Amino acid sequence: MNVKTHSGAGHVHSGSEFAPGAREEYAVVHRHHVGPWLLAAVAALATAGLVYALATNPYLDWGVTAHYLFAGQILRGVVTTVELSIYSMILGVLVGVVIGVGRMSHNAVLSGLAFSYVAVFRSVPVLVQLLIWGNVGLIVRNVALGIPFTDVRFFSIQTNELIGPFTAAILGLALAEGAYIAEIVRAGIGSVDKGQREAASSLGMSSARSLRRIVLPQALRVIIPPLGNEFVTLIKGTSLVAVIAGGDLLTQAQNVAASNYRVIEMIAVAVFWYLVLVAVASVGQYFLERHYSRGVDR
Repeated sequence: MNVKTHSGAGHVHSGSEFAPGAREEYAVVHRHHVGPWLLAAVAALATAGLVYALATNPYLDWGVTAHYLFAGQILRGVVTTVELSIYSMILGVLVGVVIGVGRMSHNAVLSGLAFSYVAVFRSVPVLVQLLIWGNVGLIVRNVALGIPFTDVRFFSIQTNELIGPFTAAILGLALAEGAYIAEIVRAGIGSVDKGQREAASSLGMSSARSLRRIVLPQALRVIIPPLGNEFVTLIKGTSLVAVIAGGDLLTQAQNVAASNYRVIEMIAVAVFWYLVLVAVASVGQYFLERHYSRGVDR
C-alpha cells in the first residue's frame, strides 16, 4: 500500500514519535490490484463463449430441454431423489452416531467392530454397494423369521419383494454414508474439551447422559458443516441409483432419452434439477451453521 502525507495548519500532532512542531497527516491508500479483475474478465469471456457455443450448436435442440423441465415423469424423479436423499441421510446419521461413539469406546470389541465397519464401507465404492443390494435376491432368495435349525417359519417373503430398487438404493447409500458420518461424529466429539465430560461426571451424570446432554450439543458446532457437505454429496450420489433403476431423477431422464434419442438435452434437464436441489440444501446448511455458531460469534 502507499502512504501519502499532507500538511495543514489546522492539524498538529503531538507525541514522542513526532518532532516538535511537526504538522503532517498520514493517510493509508490501498493499492488496487489489476490481476483479479483480469482473471474475472477472462472467466466471464470463457463462460459467455461456452454458453454461446452451446446455444448455437445445430445438433442440440434446447426446446426439448425446456419441454421436459417440468414434465410429470421428470418431477417424479425429482421427488424420488429428494426422498432418497432425506431417508438415506437420516439412516446414515443414526448409523454414523452409533459407529462414531463405538469408535471412541474403551471396549476393545466395540471399537474393533466400529473400526471394521468404517474400513469396509469406506473402501468399497458406493456404486458397487448399490449393485450388491440391488442384486441381493440372487444369493438370498427368501427372508424368513422362525426357529433356527428347524422347519418352523413364522414369516417368509421373497427378497426381491422385500428389497426393491428403492429400498436397495436407501440401504446402499445410507450404509456407505454412515461410515463417513461416523468419522465426522468422532472428530466432533473429540473437539469437545475433556473437562466438560469430567464436570458432567462430577455432577453425577452417567456417560450416556453426559454424551447426550453435554458433549453432543457442543460437538454439533463442529459436526454440522461437514455433515452439510455430506448431504450435498449424497444428493449428487443418488444419480448412481440409475444403475439399479431406482426411479431417481437421472433414471427418469435416461428413460426419456431412450425414447426421443435426445441424450444431451435430457442430461441438461437433470443438471438443472441437481443445481436447484444443491442450492436449496446449501441454503439450509447456511442457516443451520449460523444457528449452532451463535454462542461462538458472540
